Amino acid sequence: MRIKVCGITRRKDAEEALALGADAIGCVFFPGSARAVSLSQARDIGDGVRGFGMFVGLFVDPTKEQVEEALASVAIHCLQFHGSEPPEFCAQFNRPYIKAVPMTRGADLAATNARYTDARGLLLDSVHNGQFGGSGESFDWAAVDRKLRHRVVLAGGLTPDNVARAVRQVQPIAIDVSSGVESSKGIKDSEKMRAFILNARQALKEIAS
Repeated sequence: MRIKVCGITRRKDAEEALALGADAIGCVFFPGSARAVSLSQARDIGDGVRGFGMFVGLFVDPTKEQVEEALASVAIHCLQFHGSEPPEFCAQFNRPYIKAVPMTRGADLAATNARYTDARGLLLDSVHNGQFGGSGESFDWAAVDRKLRHRVVLAGGLTPDNVARAVRQVQPIAIDVSSGVESSKGIKDSEKMRAFILNARQALKEIAS
């Protein structure tokens, strides 16, 4: 199981997250987000991603040109699409990609999985007051089809306090946290990141034992 810390706005936070044991960090390239970064900010953050760390770029209904501009400017290893982008759009950039799925009532994960067969995973996120991602709200994990857990990147309202329970219940291939490890929007808290990663890894050990 991989751990991603998203909504990074500072190189310091990226370096710290990876040093604490995160596998990936994410930057938001959607201007409407409180955690959005410029290309120059993203380049600086990317320079702090060393070794086996992965840099993920998050987009919401971008144009092809916007994605290509980001890829030309920043060393992005994986793309994450949070809008209504069709599979053909997501797959055209010669990068692995993750497709986010809003866990609204009636969300059909099996159908989405069949549509996005070439996605590396489906990121399941909560929706709160029309806000998709970074809301700090969780969804009902019982809604996750256990047959698809090998495709699930679990997000939405994860914190150091609930991540172990989430990992044990859903057993996803990856987990994604943003607001749950922050001191303020876009500013990550070292102790919260440490506790989150420790609790997630401990839960994984319990499952394996």
